Amino acid sequence: MVINFKIIFIGIVVAFITLVIFTQYQTEISIEESNIHGIEFFNFNIDFKDFDMVELPIDSIFIIKAIKDDYILDKNTYRYLKLAFELDDENLSLYDELSNTDEKTVVIFPIFTSSAYNSPGFYDYYSDRCDVSCLTVPIKLILRTEMGGNGAQILKLLNYKFLSDIDVDKNPEILNNFDKVILLHNEYVTKKEFDAITSHPNVIYLYPNALYAEIEVNYDQNTATLIRGHGYPEKHIDNGFDWVFDNTRPYEFDRDCDNWEFYEIENGKMLNCFPEEQLYEDASLLKALKEI
Repeated sequence: MVINFKIIFIGIVVAFITLVIFTQYQTEISIEESNIHGIEFFNFNIDFKDFDMVELPIDSIFIIKAIKDDYILDKNTYRYLKLAFELDDENLSLYDELSNTDEKTVVIFPIFTSSAYNSPGFYDYYSDRCDVSCLTVPIKLILRTEMGGNGAQILKLLNYKFLSDIDVDKNPEILNNFDKVILLHNEYVTKKEFDAITSHPNVIYLYPNALYAEIEVNYDQNTATLIRGHGYPEKHIDNGFDWVFDNTRPYEFDRDCDNWEFYEIENGKMLNCFPEEQLYEDASLLKALKEI
């Protein structure tokens, strides 16, 4: 995957182009469990209370904040490193239209993909900065833009319930409790999770490049290891499951989403662009996600 960054140009016009969350900034993220009808849901919380936050001048239906002075300056460009989304009191009636009200809808949080992007990790190996030892990584919950971190925060604000990759891998039948399953950028999954997702009749693939590579998990050691895909173990191997509905190319590289649409596949619908910014800019996309 190619990672694009949004940037804030400081000048007469302020344009925010890329948002990224780096692992080296240790904002506290906690996990809680909520129980509805006997199902333990995955609930992540981000604690920014110890940071001095500033509101960013971004065109959004949400309030977007960043840690003050926590940016990289590059040729008159400020790149903020960590973001937080909040509801805007001026848009409460809009949120009523966009918020999930269906207990039979669930989002799968891509904790395996979040772990793969940590450093040292899979992408150090892909870039020849590390040997195969980097293809085994500790499983960590970090909200990264690469795994749909913006989308995860936004959908949580809009009352969507979550399961994690781990929940589905350990209990694939759990998805049978839901009429609609939403994926974020779940790029790295186990074979059991892949089978559970692709056999569900109504999956919304909100990000391209989902279900791209196979991993195995050692829960005793809390690690994930790449098995197949993304050019491993042989360069010609693309999708690790040889999945015919893989939509990585070209859709993963469309970050503008100017002509976004959902199109049908065998077990649900896929979005034709990478919506990490579109989700906070475009209420119509969130409304379509709710109603689809």
